Amino acid sequence: MTRIMTCLARLNSLALFALLALIATNAMAGDWPQWRGPDGTGHSDEKGVPLRWSKTDNIAWKIPLAETGNSTPIVYGDKVFITGTRDEGKTRALICFSRVDGKELWSKGVEYTEKDPSHKTNPFCSSSPVTDGKRIVVWHGSAGLFCYDMSGKELWQMKLGKFEHIWGYAASPIIYKDLVIASCGPGLTSFVAAFNKDTGEEVWRIAPKESQSLKVEEFRGSWSTPVVYKDGDRDVILMSLPMHLYALEPATGKTVWKSGGLSKLVYTSPLTSPSHVVAMSGYHGPAICIRPGGNGDVTEDNMAWTHVDRKMNPQRVGSGIIVGNHIYILNETGMAWCLDLTTGEKLWEQRLGGKSWSSMAHVDGRLYVNNMDGKTFVLKPTPEKCEVLAENELGELTRGSLAFSNGQIFVRTYKHLYCIGKP
Repeated sequence: MTRIMTCLARLNSLALFALLALIATNAMAGDWPQWRGPDGTGHSDEKGVPLRWSKTDNIAWKIPLAETGNSTPIVYGDKVFITGTRDEGKTRALICFSRVDGKELWSKGVEYTEKDPSHKTNPFCSSSPVTDGKRIVVWHGSAGLFCYDMSGKELWQMKLGKFEHIWGYAASPIIYKDLVIASCGPGLTSFVAAFNKDTGEEVWRIAPKESQSLKVEEFRGSWSTPVVYKDGDRDVILMSLPMHLYALEPATGKTVWKSGGLSKLVYTSPLTSPSHVVAMSGYHGPAICIRPGGNGDVTEDNMAWTHVDRKMNPQRVGSGIIVGNHIYILNETGMAWCLDLTTGEKLWEQRLGGKSWSSMAHVDGRLYVNNMDGKTFVLKPTPEKCEVLAENELGELTRGSLAFSNGQIFVRTYKHLYCIGKP
């Protein structure tokens, strides 16, 4: 009898442990901790997210914003974070809100008064923050790289130099294990570096010559955010830089492999599937598709296809997404495309309207992407035709992307921060 009771107690303990593990897993699944979501590619396991909304319908809350910026919200637990600029760009801030009602919980501003070029369509603070649940890291361009705890206490900061380009900066940092990895540029100073997430100490840095501008006005640079990718049995950091797509060793920054074929300008981040990696240039430059694996320069051996014709390369600012064997993207012109992943063949195109700098998300079996007019298009990911499931209008300028967490959608416009869905 004692043995039976002991076994039952052990079973109950295991059941409790499994339940707690399930709760923890579900909590993690509901977070949107970095630009483009849980794995930085726009994919999410979220279910039950809203299909339809408007300025007055299906809005949990909205709050006015004093800060402008093109960055995307991140969400962790009961907090929402955005970056924004104040005082005509002299103050760059990280702001924390309650996800329950949108109340501002704290704000950490950094003053930077030196002359710093940017484009009028790209205010400072276009870089989105990143969190691992213990710390939040944000890159404020020339003002530096900053790390805070979840209550807003500064843990460390690093001054990385001036980043001068006529169009400003936009790439977001990521966290990989014990490292913060950031693409810092473009401009006269441009590099990719890793920093210890506990101390801010620099671990490694690469600065290819082809990434460096010779003058502030030069049309050269990358605004692409790094992507962690499982390449066979190894992790690599994918980075789209001027002229080359790189796969870097996370611990050292050494080049595992690289491919040529890109142009001097890159806005989008690499798109990934287990069998292919796609990188797209900006300003009508080439798009390339690489079969991963190998070492060194894999341009000739691993190139699956490339598009060099201007007609196949409209201006692209927001990143697309790979679903199955197909690439979906909303080009800057407001034209949506579907491409065959393995051949590069265009299967359909459809004008959705307006212009867009936003990146696609694949959530709950649908594609979500918004344009600058504040209209979000919800598409069915099918290669047969462009099937629009819903069009949702907020009617406010937005150049950021959407964030999804626990059945809700977060949208940052130039006027408001919205939480869409049931409270």
